[in-house]
Amino acid sequence: MSNGHGQGLLSYRDLGGLDGEELDLLITRERDFFTRIGREVEWQYHAYDLPADLPERLAAAGFEPRERETLFVGPVAEPAGAHPPPAGVRLREVAGREDLERIRELEETVWDADHGWLPGMLEREIAGPGDPCAVVVAEAGGRVVCAAWVRFHEGTDFVSLWGGSTLKEWRGRGVYRAMVSYRAELAVARGFRFVRVDATGASGPILARLGMEAITTTTPYVWVPPAL
Repeated sequence: MSNGHGQGLLSYRDLGGLDGEELDLLITRERDFFTRIGREVEWQYHAYDLPADLPERLAAAGFEPRERETLFVGPVAEPAGAHPPPAGVRLREVAGREDLERIRELEETVWDADHGWLPGMLEREIAGPGDPCAVVVAEAGGRVVCAAWVRFHEGTDFVSLWGGSTLKEWRGRGVYRAMVSYRAELAVARGFRFVRVDATGASGPILARLGMEAITTTTPYVWVPPAL
């Protein structure tokens, strides 16, 4: 699956006690698969993952650790619909290519990096197959000032929130909080009970004020094929 940044994502409930050479073979096999298809991949490591030396084994195979994030979990009803956007800002769901290209422009402005892959990825997420996905933008004066999406994990009680990049001049004004609230309301309407977010330092305090709890940290270990 994708991690929301155009990469492959390796995640799991647990490794079933896999250790030693067998674990090294698994790591190598995943690395080599993504090398063959010429695509970056993120191994999502949680602080509670076993075995304890998994980070060292990932590093030995060439996976590089990136910025640590915090996993927040909470009841989806807490933030749902409780926090409207600031005056002059409108939130709406989008699916068309024109709006997805506007999201690309926002992301490239915020991160100063190419996001040409993003519209196609979001189109695939919206169209399926896989867990349903809804993409939301915040607009002010005809400009996209924030964009985010939510995945509805069928067969579970959980949704996951992604994105949330906000233009610098609109930060600290309640836009991100409103986007969390809006997506939580979508989840409640579909019968989901809980929400999870992998958060950076900037969004963590906002999520905590919305009734979510930090339960562990996650570290992306990323493999970039040499050809890239």
